[in-house]
Amino acid sequence: MATELTPLQTVPALDLEKYLGRWYEIARFPHGFEKSLVGVTAEYSLRKDGKVKVVNSGFKHTLDGKYSKVNAVAWRADDAVPGALKVKFFHLFTSDYLVIGLDEEDYSWAVVGNPDRSFIWFLSRTPEVSSDLLLLMKKIATENGYDLSGLAMVLQQER
Repeated sequence: MATELTPLQTVPALDLEKYLGRWYEIARFPHGFEKSLVGVTAEYSLRKDGKVKVVNSGFKHTLDGKYSKVNAVAWRADDAVPGALKVKFFHLFTSDYLVIGLDEEDYSWAVVGNPDRSFIWFLSRTPEVSSDLLLLMKKIATENGYDLSGLAMVLQQER
């Protein structure tokens, strides 16, 4: 019998305007759609319809490898839960994007997960973070029920 997971607690406020821009992927759980990508960034911009354009990009195997990118769209499904977004990839599937940790003052870093804890991303406005910030991000994740044994650091560069 599967253990039921406690719902993730998202941040109480998320200003989409402040969240826009480039984010560097610092760490993640390895998954097929990001397999072998390094130098990964997510670029968020506001569309005319109020939704958020998402461009995820990176390089295959090395920082000078083949460039790869994927476009998606994100939106807030429920204004009462500002830290919970939906993201649609390839016009095919929708995924939960739950902001569970955030520098609420400067929006300089974020921790993003999903309900079943199969995905996690540590994001930063800079390609590197301090060891103290990395520890804080890990603490937020583990306090939210994540087993970080599979966490992979992402090789980064300034873009």
